[in-house]
Amino acid sequence: MTKISFFRASAFAVLLALPAVSLTACNTVDGAGRDVSSIGHNVSNGASATQGAIHNSVPQAATR
Repeated sequence: MTKISFFRASAFAVLLALPAVSLTACNTVDGAGRDVSSIGHNVSNGASATQGAIHNSVPQAATR
């Protein structure tokens, strides 16, 4: 195998691998985005629950 044909074969292999790597990266980023979104929703729900608990624990006489 000559240097030029080896280079062409290597370049062809890289060009075939790029779309596969790109699609895998997209799925990974999409999954990470869903994870971050889920964490945000959980934090928001926890903050709402804490706010409700604080509001319910304050004596009514103190709010007047």
